[in-house]
Amino acid sequence: MSTSSEQKWLITGANGNLGKRLIRMLAESKGHSVVAVVRSQRARQQIEAMTLSDSAAPRLMVEVLDYSDVGALHRAARGCTAAVHLVGILKATANASYEEAHEVSCRALTDALAGTSVEHLTYLSIVGSRADAANACLASKGRAEQICLAGSVPCCVLRVPMVIGEGDYASFALGKRASKPVSFSFRSASLEQPIYAGDVVQAIYQAGTTGVEGELNLGGPEILTRKALTRRAGTIMNASPTLISLPLWLGLGMAGLMEAMLGNPPVACGQALTSQGAQQQMQGGLQMQGDQNMIGNPPVVWCQART
Repeated sequence: MSTSSEQKWLITGANGNLGKRLIRMLAESKGHSVVAVVRSQRARQQIEAMTLSDSAAPRLMVEVLDYSDVGALHRAARGCTAAVHLVGILKATANASYEEAHEVSCRALTDALAGTSVEHLTYLSIVGSRADAANACLASKGRAEQICLAGSVPCCVLRVPMVIGEGDYASFALGKRASKPVSFSFRSASLEQPIYAGDVVQAIYQAGTTGVEGELNLGGPEILTRKALTRRAGTIMNASPTLISLPLWLGLGMAGLMEAMLGNPPVACGQALTSQGAQQQMQGGLQMQGDQNMIGNPPVVWCQART
């Protein structure tokens, strides 16, 4: 990795919860600056509305461009030493396909980074992703991983399970479910290994600054059922939720019906299967390796899928 006094980061898909967390951490740290790449003026405004210290604000630059525009990405990467690709979707729509969000954007970025000063790429993926996965989202993510790993810039793929943290959708949904006296969940016995959003950001930082290469699954320090996770959240909120488990086939049927009736359904069939695919990876077992106290407090467990 670069031995210069300052490390400049290119972050694509920077307007999400993890992107903004990463921006804040880097911009507020001496010796780091950020080029945040988004695809709309609205997303740009979201980042520019972040409250940063007077010393951090000059270290942030926001670029609006198309994630498939190789030339624009190449220009944005000038002077950068590390890149982080956070672009991705869980639900395909008529205006956003898995291929476009994952494979096309990864191919454009890897092509754009060739010949630049970028020395390392970190790609954020999902636990359970592989090119031959039966689920369309996980298969697309798996192919995108292969594109990044085959690029000219050394790459680390970080796969994450459920990510929870302040201000994100998963935490909001979990809190909403836990606050109700009775709530419903599909396959409440399914396993989760949730990880704190701040620990994911720390993992990205560690990968980018130390030049870690290859594929790593990340997971939190504890594996528990969805029912237990909901009850844990309820305890924190001084609530005692009763979680009623529903069969997965019912959820898939409801998602399929919404897809047929609505142009942009709140939950798509593919999205439900994506969650199930990640849970099956959990249930298959994760081989824990390395130091469990590498990053984060509480500790993060670096994992690799058991073969």
